[in-house]
Amino acid sequence: MDLKSPISTVVPSLDGPVLLVLARAEEGLSGRQIHKLAESGSVAGVRLVLQRLAATGLVHVDDLGNSLLYRLNRKHILAPIVDQLADLRSTLISRLADEISNWRIPPVHASVYGAIARGDGDRDSDVDLLLIRPDRHEFVDVLWEEQVGRLMQTVVDLTGNPAHVFELSRTELSGHLDTEDPILNDWIRPSIELTGVPLMEAGRLPVSAAK
Repeated sequence: MDLKSPISTVVPSLDGPVLLVLARAEEGLSGRQIHKLAESGSVAGVRLVLQRLAATGLVHVDDLGNSLLYRLNRKHILAPIVDQLADLRSTLISRLADEISNWRIPPVHASVYGAIARGDGDRDSDVDLLLIRPDRHEFVDVLWEEQVGRLMQTVVDLTGNPAHVFELSRTELSGHLDTEDPILNDWIRPSIELTGVPLMEAGRLPVSAAK
């Protein structure tokens, strides 16, 4: 799946980026505005797509005399499908959160970072996940490893993209935070929390564990 434009997985032509812009817009946009936001194709190409979509009724055109404004026809039978395709990243994040929430050994914290959190990347990009495991499972734990393995396979099943999991115990996380390890920049900014406590809270060890 193209992590920057998931809709392109189903609509690989210029129609995909154009529909993505229209689905996210709250008001009518000109052809040039749509081209700029779509970051794809040419202005002429975008206008041809808009004309074709308008002919199907999926897009409404408002003629203001000196300009044309385009907007998604929310009443069209296909509009909910366009909205769903435009929101595939949120759907993926929700599905991953649901799976992790059902783990028998829950993580202290779980989040996604990297391309999926930034909203960029491409079809070859990894889906990066950060897992902070409880200290009592710091060493090899078969159940924990099985959970992580299933999660990685779920990512592949849902997206076709490989999963990359970065794991730390709670004590290891605390050590990184104390030393301001630069690796934190990779999985803190930006990141999207899936389950558990916020990352900074996860790094504050209980008094008994800190002694």
